[in-house]
Amino acid sequence: MSGGPDATAAKNAARRSAEDLRPALVELSRAIHDEPELCFEEVRAAQRVGDMLTDAGFDVERGAYGLATAVRAQVGSGPLSVVICAEYDALPAIGHACGHNLIAAASLGAGLALAGIADDLGLSVTVLGTPAEEGGGGKVLLLDRGAFDGAHFSMMVHPWPVDRLVATCLAVDHLEVQYTGRAAHASASPDQGVNAADAMVVAQVAIGLIREHLRRGDQVHGIVTKGGDAPNVVPEETRGRFMVRAGTLEDLAVLRPRIERCFEAGALATGCSLRIRDLAPTYSHFVADDPLLDAWRHNAEELGRRYTADERREARPTISTDMANVSLAVPSIHPMIGIETRGAVNHQAEFAAACLGPSAEQAVFDGAVGMAWTAIDAATDDALREHLLAQAG
Repeated sequence: MSGGPDATAAKNAARRSAEDLRPALVELSRAIHDEPELCFEEVRAAQRVGDMLTDAGFDVERGAYGLATAVRAQVGSGPLSVVICAEYDALPAIGHACGHNLIAAASLGAGLALAGIADDLGLSVTVLGTPAEEGGGGKVLLLDRGAFDGAHFSMMVHPWPVDRLVATCLAVDHLEVQYTGRAAHASASPDQGVNAADAMVVAQVAIGLIREHLRRGDQVHGIVTKGGDAPNVVPEETRGRFMVRAGTLEDLAVLRPRIERCFEAGALATGCSLRIRDLAPTYSHFVADDPLLDAWRHNAEELGRRYTADERREARPTISTDMANVSLAVPSIHPMIGIETRGAVNHQAEFAAACLGPSAEQAVFDGAVGMAWTAIDAATDDALREHLLAQAG
């Protein structure tokens, strides 16, 4: 990193700001964690995020881009534009078991740490509150509606049991599958019924059998959300939610028709009608910007983070995220920031519990400072700056 005198002074100022903000960022993280809200319902989280940014002097738009729980906050008028993404939605039943409370606090911390020095650095800083990462595709909608227009780079950090630079990010479709048959008395006149639950079973068996023949990286998983209404009534309607994942958008376009045929098999075998509905926009694969990622790594290691698993070439985490779609449009990074989980992994209740406490609070601070420092490098390192400007055409 070039990190000349101006960069050094700016990084010192950003770190001091983050230190001053630490209690408020921890309070924000805890408040979001304590009141988990599902996708597109993050009313309290969006309110808190907007309030903190308004108090700090950002130009804040609530309900941004036609999404009620999206927040756009901007400060600085420089020619180099960064968008820092703040997620804050939770998972059903297990709350913040993916740590989005930490993401929101770290992203706000980065934006707030940059606010006082943005103009001096030639930066325009946008903190974008992005709803509905967990199956709603909030960032895809925001991208389509212009939220990243004019941005030169974008970033966020994501909690994980260890520090990792990148994940294997699979493209994914979120589907709802519905079968409709005909109800009947399950004992007296079962021959008069058309069993929608049987249709779902046939489809699940077909998917289970086809897994042996899927390409490496292809995945299908789901749950039955309605299996019937009473054991003595032939189920007239069943519904399920499924995720179909593949290594790239192109691979997903090959996989999805194969899985749809499994659902069609259930309808054909039982005589039910079938409806398949997309629950969200398609999430793409992720392409990390390597020079920007190098800057993040340098800064994270300055803060004491270590990428031992990456150095050992251990298998990458496998995830999907709507930040991936942003990465295909704007140079982006999405590193994983480690917290102490005592063996728990993401999407477990124990991981949600780990998203409070000293380790989680340190991740908020390190994430905020690391992203602020990376933005400073983008503004002051000539090679990195020119690289990002060139990507914008």
